[in-house]
Amino acid sequence: MTGRPNYKTSQEIPSFIEDISLGLNVTVILCGFLPFCLCKDLEVDVYNLDWFTSASKNQCSAAVGFKWMLNQGVMEYHKEIVEYFNDRGVSVIFLFRRNLLRRLVSVLANSYDRYAKLLNGTHKSHVHSHEEADMLSRYKPVINSTSLVMDLKLMEKTVLEALEYFSSTRHIILYYEDLIKNRTKLEDVQQFLGLPLMELTSRQVKIHKGSLSEHIKNWDDVNMALRGTTYESFLHTDYTN
Repeated sequence: MTGRPNYKTSQEIPSFIEDISLGLNVTVILCGFLPFCLCKDLEVDVYNLDWFTSASKNQCSAAVGFKWMLNQGVMEYHKEIVEYFNDRGVSVIFLFRRNLLRRLVSVLANSYDRYAKLLNGTHKSHVHSHEEADMLSRYKPVINSTSLVMDLKLMEKTVLEALEYFSSTRHIILYYEDLIKNRTKLEDVQQFLGLPLMELTSRQVKIHKGSLSEHIKNWDDVNMALRGTTYESFLHTDYTN
């Protein structure tokens, strides 16, 4: 979506609830069309959209928005946020993963790289080359197998609570796996945002591809912990070729 000229997002919002009014006002003032929020289950600040230095600065956006992780104040202040979103006509795109074990691997690896900065001293959550993806995938996190089932249950609970809290907003629910498997999902997003349909492509390269056994250091412990549970399918499923 970030490649199209009439769409702009400011990456992730920091967890400062006191700045929400300023941030959303900037969104509305700069565009005047359809502000939206991308809530992710898991930094250009929302109050600094970098509009005047954007590569798309000569074309007015039809949708301007920001990414806001659920652990960045969304859940704690959901009543105030929902009221503000509904008053200002902000649309919400929920983006989740069905395979929560893969999400956990990504979160732990990303957290590690924030300090390790494996790519020549630079932290990157997303990469655009196979060389960079290979470098980042070499780190294999150790997952707490003792609390794993409980941790996965807590993740599920957070997702359900978020959907309940924001049920009164204009929103759409997406899953990473569905976006990969079903290209029409991208059309659904464009229609949801009121954008003219166009073919979308991504330059991002997946970091943790293939079997999860290749990306978890204590795989045997994790495998044993999830065997026979409702989360056993997470051990096997992948959503890319």
